[in-house]
Amino acid sequence: MLLLNVTLENFGAYKGKQSLDLTTRPGRPIILIGGLNGCGKTTLLDAIQLALYGARARTSGRGNRSYDDYLRDSINRQANPKHARVTVEFSTTVEGQERRYKVVRSWEASGKSVREFLNVLINGELDLVVSEHWADYVEDLLPLEASSLFFFDGEKIESLANPDRAATVIESAVQSLFGLNAVERLRNDLLAVQRRQKISKEDQQVLEQIQQIEKEIRQTDQLCDEGAQRAASKASELEAAERRFAGVDEVFAKEGGDLYTRRAELEAERSQTAAQLKSVNETLANTLAAGPLPLMLLAPQLSAVRDQVENERQAAEVAQVIDVLSERDGELLVLLKDLVPTDSLTAAEKHLTADRERRASIVAGTRQMFDFPTESLPQLMSLEEILGQEVARARDLIEQAQLLRELLNVLERQLAGVPAHDVIATLLEQRDAQRDEVTRLGLELDKLKEELETARRRREQLVLERERAYKGRAAKLAQAEDAERIVTYSEKVRSTMEKFGAALLQRHISKLEVAVLRSFQHLMRKSALVRDLRIDTQKFTLTLVGHDGQELDPSRLSAGERQLLAISLLWGLAKVAGNRLPSVIDTPLGRLDSRHREHLVDRYFPHASDQVLLLSTDEEIDEYLLSKLKPSIAHTYMLVHDDKTFTTSVEPGYWWTGGTAHVA
Repeated sequence: MLLLNVTLENFGAYKGKQSLDLTTRPGRPIILIGGLNGCGKTTLLDAIQLALYGARARTSGRGNRSYDDYLRDSINRQANPKHARVTVEFSTTVEGQERRYKVVRSWEASGKSVREFLNVLINGELDLVVSEHWADYVEDLLPLEASSLFFFDGEKIESLANPDRAATVIESAVQSLFGLNAVERLRNDLLAVQRRQKISKEDQQVLEQIQQIEKEIRQTDQLCDEGAQRAASKASELEAAERRFAGVDEVFAKEGGDLYTRRAELEAERSQTAAQLKSVNETLANTLAAGPLPLMLLAPQLSAVRDQVENERQAAEVAQVIDVLSERDGELLVLLKDLVPTDSLTAAEKHLTADRERRASIVAGTRQMFDFPTESLPQLMSLEEILGQEVARARDLIEQAQLLRELLNVLERQLAGVPAHDVIATLLEQRDAQRDEVTRLGLELDKLKEELETARRRREQLVLERERAYKGRAAKLAQAEDAERIVTYSEKVRSTMEKFGAALLQRHISKLEVAVLRSFQHLMRKSALVRDLRIDTQKFTLTLVGHDGQELDPSRLSAGERQLLAISLLWGLAKVAGNRLPSVIDTPLGRLDSRHREHLVDRYFPHASDQVLLLSTDEEIDEYLLSKLKPSIAHTYMLVHDDKTFTTSVEPGYWWTGGTAHVA
């Protein structure tokens, strides 16, 4: 796993967007990040862990605060809106293929609430499933317990340098890095499985339950048989009653019973029909007779009047035109006199004179009888249309009246055929009684059928319960046998896992002892001070053996030597674990003298991992040590703090490098 880029946006003292390119080159694994105390070196380390682990991250500044409070307080005070983001890009090998991950964790504060968002991109594409289950997914890439051994600061080194606290750190590291915690979890899981395997002693109760179910089935079968017999008997009674009712009903119909039962209906219909007939007759007498309809008696006379009025109108129009035509003809002849020959002019004059005479004969032949006003002519002409409508309406009313009279006659005949009450009363009582009997028997039969269906459904339910009980008993018997086998074999597996864990622990502890001793001797300027090193597999305490073969009390070591021992322990753990993980080291040279610092610079930092993020002050990696680190440095950065705005920005370069981001 190699870190590629870290970007902070409004996180802690980092205002705005600050980004660090962390890519390395062959032979140049170190990213040197310089900053004075309080400039944000530890905040940068916290940002990486926060992006990867979220609420589980072991950040330095959280303390006892809740996760929401920590996120809210981590937003830069000058950020507006209150929004922060940390992004970590890294590459790692998964199933033989290199993948590039981009983890973007952002959050925003609104009032008392904090909303957090997490997006994970794999090879540039957003993976929603991985984003949702990132907390579990990252454990396969870099377990949280193991991360503390690769992301460490001066406090972690101080813990390991203290013999009283080192055992706890060593135990946690060994368990997480070497898979021993997985072995122990497996043993505990097997123990939980054993405790869940309780052999059932309820077989007799199951048998009694089955016997009770079978007893209820027999009782239900008897109820079904009896119910079926009663239903069949009742069905026979119902059929006989229906036949009797049909016979009485037939006699009742022959005696006019149907008409008798419909008498009230027939009388009401007769009254309604008579009222409708009366209304139609009144309409014919009062409405149509009082309107224009009687004029139909004078239809020929009205037609002659219309013709005479039309002739008089045309004659009046012709009389008005004659004088105008005479004047026009004279003017036309004067005009043609000089234009056409005399013969043509004579012919035209004869034609015009004949036309005027024809028109005058029409006026003379028309006798003026009515002198009908011109404005009243449309009313006279529309009278024929009105009379046609009235005739059609009258025909409809006459047909309706005829139908009503026929219906009224039919109703009268039917009412005349209704028998008297004393004649039909006995048959009516017999018919009603027989009908009531049919209804009663039908209801009783429906009830018996419902009871029979209920008994049959109950039997089906009991059969299913019996089947489940048999299957349950068989399963319990099989479960008891399986449980006994599980308990036996799980105990064997637990014993085997215990032996395996002990052997695995001893194997890794042996390798770790050699790796830590070599690392310590490599870093110490007094290489003969410690000849051997042992780690207790029970208490995980560290024992040093001096050059004389006697145990060496760690308290005899100087503070700087103990710090080198702690770094050697971390280096040895990384070597034995074999994980290709970056080392992020925050201010590691605090208590070391110049010789020990030089040993770390020469012998540890360039070889600690394929990638080393080194966060230092100007007093730790000074100009001299920087010159020794140059051949191994890929990038240098400065964390510049503005004391006026209390914000930090990331700039390329390092003290004494002239501001260049890359060291040649």
